[in-house]
Amino acid sequence: MERIASKVILLWGVRRAILAILAGALGALALPPFSFIGALFVSFTLLVWLMDGAASAPGTGFFARWRSNFWLGWLFGFGYFVAGLWWLGNALLVDAEGFAWALPLAIFGLPACLAIFWGLATWLAGCLWSDGFGRLAALAVGFGLAEWLRGFLFTGFPWNTIGYGVMPIPLMMQSAGPIGIFGVSTLAVFVLSAPALLGTRRGLAGGLTLAAVLAAAHLGYGAYRLSAAPAPAPAVDAQGEQPLAVRIVQPVIDQARKMDNSDRVSVFEEHLALSALPPKDGARRPDVIIWPETSVPFILTQNRDGLTRIGDMLSDGQILIAGVVRAEDAVPGQPPRYYNSIYAIDSQGQIIGAVDKVHLTPFGEYLPFEDLLNSWGIGNVVEMPGGFTAGTRHALMTLPSGRSFYPLICYEAIFPDEIEPLVAGAAALLNVTNDGWFGDTPGPYQHFQQARLRAVENGIPLIRSANNGISGVVDAFGRVEQGLALNQKGVIDATLGGSPVPVWDSYGRQTHFWLIVVALFLIAGISRFGFKFRLN
Repeated sequence: MERIASKVILLWGVRRAILAILAGALGALALPPFSFIGALFVSFTLLVWLMDGAASAPGTGFFARWRSNFWLGWLFGFGYFVAGLWWLGNALLVDAEGFAWALPLAIFGLPACLAIFWGLATWLAGCLWSDGFGRLAALAVGFGLAEWLRGFLFTGFPWNTIGYGVMPIPLMMQSAGPIGIFGVSTLAVFVLSAPALLGTRRGLAGGLTLAAVLAAAHLGYGAYRLSAAPAPAPAVDAQGEQPLAVRIVQPVIDQARKMDNSDRVSVFEEHLALSALPPKDGARRPDVIIWPETSVPFILTQNRDGLTRIGDMLSDGQILIAGVVRAEDAVPGQPPRYYNSIYAIDSQGQIIGAVDKVHLTPFGEYLPFEDLLNSWGIGNVVEMPGGFTAGTRHALMTLPSGRSFYPLICYEAIFPDEIEPLVAGAAALLNVTNDGWFGDTPGPYQHFQQARLRAVENGIPLIRSANNGISGVVDAFGRVEQGLALNQKGVIDATLGGSPVPVWDSYGRQTHFWLIVVALFLIAGISRFGFKFRLN
C-alpha cells in the first residue's frame, strides 16, 4: 500500500488528471444497479493520496494549492457524474431528430456543472489539510457541505448523493432515519477514505479506529432497527377496519408511443385492461388502483368519454389515482396553464381530488431563461405551450375512506428536505413516475433506490407506480414487499396496513447533520492548526 500511495502522490500533470477522472468514474459502480461498495473505498483512497500530492508539491504557493485542490475535486466529480448519469442522454433520443444535438450537453455538460460542487468540497478540504487522520475529517466536511448544497442550489439536483452508494440493502439504510442522506454521506466519506491511512501511515491507529466505530454503528443500528420491526398488519385492525387493498399498474408503454397522438386511444385502453384484471391468488379486490405519471394520454377534463370509461371500469367504491396533465384556463387571450398532476377518480367517473407537482424538472417540464433559449432554437424536451406550471404547495391526496397518501410525482422523490411535516398524516408515500424516457439503463434503478430511502427517512411505506418500472410496495424500513422488474408488464396487488414507524422528523435529521459537520470540522481544525492526531 505504501508503494502504491507513493506513486499516486508523486503523479503530476496529465497522468494525475486522468487518474482523478478514473477514480471518480470507478466510484459510480457503487450505485445501482451494480451496488459495489468497494469501488468507493478505492475512489476516495486515491483521492486522498492525490490531494496529499497537491499539498506536498514543492514550489507551489498557498493559492496554487487551493486551485490544484479545486481541480482535483472537479475532475474526480466529472468522472463520477459522467459514469453515473450518462443515461440522461437516452431521453434526448426519444425525439432524436429534434434533440440529438444536445447529447454532449446531457452526457458531459451537466456532470461538468455538478462537478463544481465537488471541486468546492476538495477546495475546502485543502484549506484544512494536514498529515494525520484530520485530513479525512476535512474531506468529509467538504463533501458533506457540497452534497447538502447540491440538494437545493439552482433548484437542486441531489441525484446519486454519495450516501446512496453505502446503502444498497435495508440493513444499511436505517441510518438515514436519524441523520438523513446528507449525514450518511458526510460520515461515509470519512470511512471510505480511511484505507488511505494504510499507505501513508500517518494517523493510522486513530483514523482506522474511528472509521471502524462509524461503520459498526452504521451496521449495528440497521440490525437493531430491523430486529425491532413490527409484525405484519393483521387482516383486520383493532377498529375492525381492513387494510387498504392497492393495485399498482405497470403498463410498459414505450415513450415514443406515448408521444404519438395517433396511438393515444390504445395506450389508454391498455391501462384500463390491466386495471380490470381479476385479483390473483385469492387477493382482495383493490380499493385503490394506481397508474403512473402522465399515464392518461389526453386532457381528461376535456374528454368526457375518458372519464366515463374509467367509471365503467371501476367497481362501486373503487378509486383510481392516475398521473395526468391538468389544464387550467389562464387570463383571456393567454394559453392555458398545464400542470403535471395526479387525479383521484371515483366509480362514477368524477374527479374527487387533485394534487400538482411542485418541483418541476428543468429542461424537461420548464425551460430556464425561456425567452433567451427559445431565441437560440432550444426548447423543452416535453412539448407543452409555455411548459408546465409548478404547483403552489405539497398536499395530501385524501381518499373517501379518510386515508391519505403523500404524493411525490417523478423526481420529487429525490429531495428529502422538501417533504413537509404533513407527511406524518399519510398512510404511505405515493411515487408515480415515468422512467420510460431512460430505457433499460441504470437510471430507473437509481431512481427506485432514492424513493426507497424516503420511506426509511419518514417511517412510512412507499407505493410506487412507474410506467416501465421499477414499481413496488416498500415498507417503512426500505424492504421491498412486492415489485415488478424493469420492463415487466403487469400489476401488483398488495395490502397496506399497520402504523407508521417512529423516526426523527426533518428538523431532527438536519440538526444531527450539522452536529456531525461541526464535530468533524473541529477534528480537522485541531489537526491542521493545533496538535497532531497521532495515536499510532
